[in-house]
Amino acid sequence: MAKSVKWLSHAGFIITSPEGKVVIIDPWIEGNPLSPIKLDDIKAADIVLVSHDHFDHVGNAVDIAKKTGAIVVAPPETVARFQTELGLPAENVVYSMGMNIGGSTDIKGIKVTMTQAFHSTQTASCTGYIIKLEDGTTIYHAGDTGIFESMRLLGELYPLDLALLPIGSIFTMDPYQAAKALTLLRPKRAMPMHYRTFPILEQSADNFVTLAKKEAPGVEIIVLEPGQEYSF
Repeated sequence: MAKSVKWLSHAGFIITSPEGKVVIIDPWIEGNPLSPIKLDDIKAADIVLVSHDHFDHVGNAVDIAKKTGAIVVAPPETVARFQTELGLPAENVVYSMGMNIGGSTDIKGIKVTMTQAFHSTQTASCTGYIIKLEDGTTIYHAGDTGIFESMRLLGELYPLDLALLPIGSIFTMDPYQAAKALTLLRPKRAMPMHYRTFPILEQSADNFVTLAKKEAPGVEIIVLEPGQEYSF
């Protein structure tokens, strides 16, 4: 079975593994003006990753975990808020209490490593994720972040098949920083995210595509419309 990545707009993705496991990241669906799906459209999930505690990233993570039985991965303080304020059951939380930056876990054959990210958040710290599928395919979701030099080390530790990078500016990397990040991470492919959703953000991936071709010509850039799916 082919693996696929579906963009839900903003920082939201659905990754389907070669063995059919479903990983959902930052699922802001209800209230998202660009969301291509409704919450009822999600019928199954195995893992839900939350990069940080802002409304446009927490989104419907708890709703999805409750309806599908998925395991939520997030830092302990964020998990604690989900449990006390949103009623997330402990059995739907990795290790029942969350995990932290630098930690790795294996959920149903999918290895998830939590990485640092540089941004603000209501609780805990901001994070990114390295996701290693059953066949070894490795995907990096940077979360909301500015560029940082240790992206180079992440690329060395975890050779990347695909990097999902914010390009929207104002709250995250702008297109130039994101293009430079490719020279540090050295992924085979990259996909832009966290743009278009609000008028204040970059409204197109065109600048990123142009700069990426200049800074990292060996990286394949994949630009999706909300709801589109990339298989590889």
